[in-house]
Amino acid sequence: MIAGMYEQDFIAIVLFGIILNFLFSFLFGWYLSLNIGVQEMMLSKGDKQQPSWMVLTLLIPFVKMGITLYRVTILQLYFLNQGRSHKDFWIYLTEESNTH
Repeated sequence: MIAGMYEQDFIAIVLFGIILNFLFSFLFGWYLSLNIGVQEMMLSKGDKQQPSWMVLTLLIPFVKMGITLYRVTILQLYFLNQGRSHKDFWIYLTEESNTH
């Protein structure tokens, strides 16, 4: 048993988390590219480096899905609800020092 579950159940939950991770990440990236445009995203991308702890999220699939859902919440609550654009959100995500 792993974490109180049989191995088959544990592996099924992990695989489900991985599938959800890829699905939510893909849909969120697609959503942003539809609202901003791929060319505009590439031109307005900041210089922020991927954090080193992000590698650990590959081992814990639900964490990455949670981060994606957190970003969706930030997009909705702090950008779209305040009249800011999808592009402002993209710059916020990719900028090293946030001055907004």
